[in-house]
Amino acid sequence: MRIGYARVSTAEQSYGLQLDALRAEGCEKIFKEKVSGSKSERKELAKMLDHVRAGDEIIIWKLDRLGRSLPHLVSLVKELNEKGIGLKSLNDPIDTSSSQGRLIFNIFASLAEFERELIRERTIAGLKAARARGRTGGRKPGLSEDKEKTAMAAELLYKEGFLSISEICSKLSISKPTLYKYLRLRKVKIGSTDS
Repeated sequence: MRIGYARVSTAEQSYGLQLDALRAEGCEKIFKEKVSGSKSERKELAKMLDHVRAGDEIIIWKLDRLGRSLPHLVSLVKELNEKGIGLKSLNDPIDTSSSQGRLIFNIFASLAEFERELIRERTIAGLKAARARGRTGGRKPGLSEDKEKTAMAAELLYKEGFLSISEICSKLSISKPTLYKYLRLRKVKIGSTDS
């Protein structure tokens, strides 16, 4: 028996394309659910796995519709193989009902793992190189127009020297750490006796 499994991640997404393809492939029963692929509890997937029997074939649109991660997918395919259940992905070159298909699945799984590791390594290397060049990522330092005006006022009041730090903060409705941040951004030399 050919059994289909369709999954979308959000309520805004539609099963349409997947269901049409699964029906065209001759699926007699289709399990469908709306749940994120990262969720470990997927009720319809569990129902389907309880329903399938040796000799059945599960048809999916793409591998990412079935497994929540590569290790989960590999484990699931191994479990299906042990029970004599095939898996065919319509958009990946995977059909585990044959020895060649199982070989391709294992190669595909290994390549996917390799690609994920490469991306991780490149990301780490890129961040390291950026830090070495003095870039730290995140939001660029700077102030909005209103805060820039407040920083200018803080600089003028501080340089005049008539008001204490507490009085400047009170007048501008800012905290001491914010005042010092504004002064540093304006490249104002801060005295050691400020209070």
